[in-house]
Amino acid sequence: MMSAEQNRRLTQTGPGTPGGELLRRYWQPIALAEELAGQRPVRPVRLLGQDLVLFRDEAGRLGLLDRDCPHRNADLAFGRLEDGGLRCSFHGWLFDATGRCLETPAEPEGSRLCDRIRQRAYPVAERGGIIWAYLAEGEPPAFPALDCFAAPDSHVFAFKGLIECNWLQALEVGIDPAHASFLHRFFEDEDAAASYGKQFRAASADSDMPMTRVLREFPRPRIEVEPAPHGLRITALRRLSDSHTHVRVTNLVFPQAFAIPLSAEMTITQWHVPVDDGNCYWYAIFTSFAAPVDKVRMREQRLALYELPDYRPKVGRHNAYGFDAEEQQRRTYTGMGEDINVHDQWAVESQGRIQDRTREHLASSDKAIAANRRLLFRAMEAVERGERPLMALDEAAATGVTGPATMDGIGPTEGWERYWPEVDRRRRQGAPWARLAAE
Repeated sequence: MMSAEQNRRLTQTGPGTPGGELLRRYWQPIALAEELAGQRPVRPVRLLGQDLVLFRDEAGRLGLLDRDCPHRNADLAFGRLEDGGLRCSFHGWLFDATGRCLETPAEPEGSRLCDRIRQRAYPVAERGGIIWAYLAEGEPPAFPALDCFAAPDSHVFAFKGLIECNWLQALEVGIDPAHASFLHRFFEDEDAAASYGKQFRAASADSDMPMTRVLREFPRPRIEVEPAPHGLRITALRRLSDSHTHVRVTNLVFPQAFAIPLSAEMTITQWHVPVDDGNCYWYAIFTSFAAPVDKVRMREQRLALYELPDYRPKVGRHNAYGFDAEEQQRRTYTGMGEDINVHDQWAVESQGRIQDRTREHLASSDKAIAANRRLLFRAMEAVERGERPLMALDEAAATGVTGPATMDGIGPTEGWERYWPEVDRRRRQGAPWARLAAE
């Protein structure tokens, strides 16, 4: 049983909190690159309880600054993008992407006030269609050589969505293999040929059995959890017969992401990023090993459920998640439509803005969740001792953290341990970019 203090330690992310100090040691997704498209590439953003402004200047440089102007704290998100930086609309103070004050135009001629003024700026980088921020002091860690960062732009697609709850409970649904047989159960199967971009709709590798049937008919997976360089490898085994077993390999990418198969061709790497303690965004990079991603189709599928500019779900708490009692009887286990993001959103938001883990009772199927919480506690203690936590990598170590391998297939009951690496190897052999990365 978890104590209230342990739960606070896991869920609080503001400056000075143990969890907040840990998460600040990593690059955090802060916006999709497409959010800075258009005539005025300026976005207010909130990350780990801090209010910031993100912009791209006329030269294409990214800047991330504290949102309140250091003059009299007006909102820089409404500033003017001009003259090499972002200019406050209150008195015209101008700041470049590094936070340097370039002008204080209301001051007397010859004033050097701007030489003494600096707005706090944070490192930013662009990878995989996402803009990333680093909020701690010192040198940021290196990006690991994950598939989603190694693949070319043509083979990745990024999207995000808002969830109104704490980041950790949103993450934990993604490392829980057992829930899929219930929360994502469909009473009828679809044509696998129409499954592009949809989770749990394709057939498993080396089989024509749809994943929906596997989940529906075999709801008691044996779950194996083992340490991996990136965090945890999670294997769910559903025994179909004496000779065949469904094998699904997923991963926790510490501290905030999971990597899972979408189909035989595509994987999802998804981060859960605190806006504050009661809200988070999921950021996903879909990575294709074969053909380039159909980005138009993927975006249209997701915009059917999310509204711009804030990527808020169209179906959610405000309209009872689209619940339909008739549908629950005949078509889906939840009665909440066929998009699994809605199912997951209900599951984690219904736990409250911040789940009270003192009231939960973990079961054997929750072993990955328990293992991840132990990793988080140990990493917080490492930061408090002044040590480098897991996955806060230097350049040398980052090149060795690759993949991670994911798969979903039906293989032999005896020898499944050899089967799944072979499926991953075959997929990589068929991906030109993966072969080049390995050479």
